[in-house]
Amino acid sequence: MMNKPKVVITDFDYGDVSIETEILEKAGAEVIALQAKSEQDLFDVAKDCAAMINQYARVGVDTISRMKKCQVIARYGIGVDIVDVVAATKKGILVTNVQDYCTEEVADHAIALWLTLARKIINYDKAVRKGVWSWQSGQPVHRLFGQTMGIVSFGKIGQAIATRAKAFGLDLIVYDPYIPPAIASAAGAQLVSKEELISKSDVIMMQVPMGADTRHFLSTEEFACMKPNALIINTGRGPTVDNQALYTALSEGLIAGAGLDDPEEEPAKLANWSPENNPIFTLPNVIVTPHAAYYSEESIMTARATAASEVARVLTGEKPHYPVNSISRV
Repeated sequence: MMNKPKVVITDFDYGDVSIETEILEKAGAEVIALQAKSEQDLFDVAKDCAAMINQYARVGVDTISRMKKCQVIARYGIGVDIVDVVAATKKGILVTNVQDYCTEEVADHAIALWLTLARKIINYDKAVRKGVWSWQSGQPVHRLFGQTMGIVSFGKIGQAIATRAKAFGLDLIVYDPYIPPAIASAAGAQLVSKEELISKSDVIMMQVPMGADTRHFLSTEEFACMKPNALIINTGRGPTVDNQALYTALSEGLIAGAGLDDPEEEPAKLANWSPENNPIFTLPNVIVTPHAAYYSEESIMTARATAASEVARVLTGEKPHYPVNSISRV
């Protein structure tokens, strides 16, 4: 009897892997579920796995170099910065991701963070619970209609944010060096430089993918050029915003507040984490959510089923629907 191909799920926070197991067992595979918190945790299983699916665990060159049978590495999400795509391509391993599964959720979350900060919802709630019934407990609150929203990165999620923002009567400007002005114009926005967006925006929506050129995309220099009433909303990757520089800017009143769906250290990728290690968590004008912008029951189901189905396709000789790289054998 031939050995079943092994599919390693490096880590997951969904409670179980029943959805993935059902799909992959139908494709004749055996599922091995881990909770890896370091790349070293993957070295032994890498040697004879036919595929890997990862959520937060990094699959880097040290893991990929040990792979002898692997055909595909599948990401549960959109970003593939935690997979060494170059090393995988050189090794003849496909990399896939899950596209278009949480556009509406992330856009909703970004708008929710913005409105919560702009309308001082948390301030009011805390005051009322202490017996303070006063509109002044949220001062100052400014009219949103007519403000300028700057959106950094104008892919599907950025455009979904723009659609929602237009309902509030905001002027929209966009920074994205990879799109033509016509795409921004079609969405009712104006394509501008990074410097213009930073200096003109009352709220900056960060939906930036992670790369060498986007780490600390917002840092000390950028915060110094912003309006004092500016709000930063980051539903992209945590490290695109320099948290130490953000803490200083907020503490010194250079900007008004921030809503982050992930702090810079990205706690889900750490074996041990405490908010005490990041001073951002001491500030009252910061909201942090636990990388939850993508979440709805529907989006989770889609991500899990899609990632597993991509692996199943490759293992049964089919082409994946969402390849990130290209290799000659497929």
